[in-house]
Amino acid sequence: MKNLKSYMTISEAARFLGVTEMTLRRWDKAGKLKAYRNPVNDYRLYRRSDLKALLGKIQQRGSKKR
Repeated sequence: MKNLKSYMTISEAARFLGVTEMTLRRWDKAGKLKAYRNPVNDYRLYRRSDLKALLGKIQQRGSKKR
């Protein structure tokens, strides 16, 4: 994990996606969204590119329901 700037903490990722931190933990456990671990403190980190892709899918689903 060379560049930590390309990752978000669990709280940042939850705000970005508009979900709770618990939802992200569930998605990680279910394999829907991969969490990486901070090499220093073992906290969950989420890759920004993964979150942007997931947000696009969420928004796409929302527009189909209308």
